[in-house]
Amino acid sequence: MSPWLTIVGIGEDGFSGLGKTARHALLNATCVFGGKRQLDLLPVCIRAERLAWPSPFSLAPVLALRGKPVCVLASGDPMLFGVGASLARIVENAEMHVLPSPSSFSLAAARLGWALQDVTTLSVVARPVAALNAHLHSGARLLVLSNDGSSPAAVAALLRQRGFGPSRMGVLEHLGGPAERRVDASADDWSDPPIAALNLIAIECIATAHAQPLSRVGGLPDSAFKHDGQLTKRDVRAITLARLAPLPGQLLWDVGAGSGSIGIEWMRTYPSCRTLAIEADEGRQQLIEHNRDTLGVPGLQLIRGKAPHALEGLERPDAIFIGGGVTREGVLDTCWQQLKPGGRLVANAVTLQSEMLLMNWRDRHGGELTRVHIAQAQPLGEFDTWRQALPITLLDMTKPFDA
Repeated sequence: MSPWLTIVGIGEDGFSGLGKTARHALLNATCVFGGKRQLDLLPVCIRAERLAWPSPFSLAPVLALRGKPVCVLASGDPMLFGVGASLARIVENAEMHVLPSPSSFSLAAARLGWALQDVTTLSVVARPVAALNAHLHSGARLLVLSNDGSSPAAVAALLRQRGFGPSRMGVLEHLGGPAERRVDASADDWSDPPIAALNLIAIECIATAHAQPLSRVGGLPDSAFKHDGQLTKRDVRAITLARLAPLPGQLLWDVGAGSGSIGIEWMRTYPSCRTLAIEADEGRQQLIEHNRDTLGVPGLQLIRGKAPHALEGLERPDAIFIGGGVTREGVLDTCWQQLKPGGRLVANAVTLQSEMLLMNWRDRHGGELTRVHIAQAQPLGEFDTWRQALPITLLDMTKPFDA
């Protein structure tokens, strides 16, 4: 089947900046979809019907014209945080032709003299600026696609709050077009000047002595989390995450999530990792929401309810951590049933009852039991002694592909 859909990346230089193939596609299209700003860049010689995206946004009007010559306009590279990536999920590759222009990231790196492979690229388009929190450390260079003209002020406020006020910010407007402009200031000195809606923020992170940059390696300090005492402690958390073994794009169920520490650190490992945190307690739900934003993973999805009933209908996970409610009837059975073949299940137990349950489960289904003893040196009068934390029994299982 020959492509009926052509996705054209168009820059601020408009139709004149397009190559011959893109111009030909637009001239021969029956319909052209895009945002109003992009459609206005087309000259009168384009006779196709111009259709602005509906609100709320939907790809349905494009799909309804399958088989007809249709063009979709996107900013810069359609496959980089663009509509091309969304269409590629539902349209066969053989049915569409993607013609990219330089992305805003490429243009910004060229203006700044930054090696793009050494830069972290992010987007806060329809996303919380809290996502930046996972990437802040001294020396980091970030390129951030803004949602609108208010984004630079929000980013500057976040940097100040996190102890990165001296960081250098450069806001680049209308990259690649005649109205291109750059505004530079530190986050501390950002005065909130008028900024065009179409802008990108370049950040060189500089930490103050009060900043607390956090590693992406599992085992953050307990103080990084707001909690009510129900928290998988740092050393046990590091061991648990090593057993869960996150991989890019995988989904974790954090069952009985408490403060959400395991699910949050799972997502911090790779930007594409996802978590469904299942928690019934309203106070702990608020803690999870606070922690996920503070630690830079606002995409963590909170499931308000109690397992196993709250697990019904959820997307099947690649890994499951059970930290609370392991003794609740049906929790282990449901989790094991819903876990994808080849997936990992890790459950932690502290009480004798939960420990016996894990031992009996291991006897029936296999897996590995590990007991973890951790002690910390603490003062005892004029001397020091070891204070033992409660031992943790850890069940680690991998589901067979034929299960």
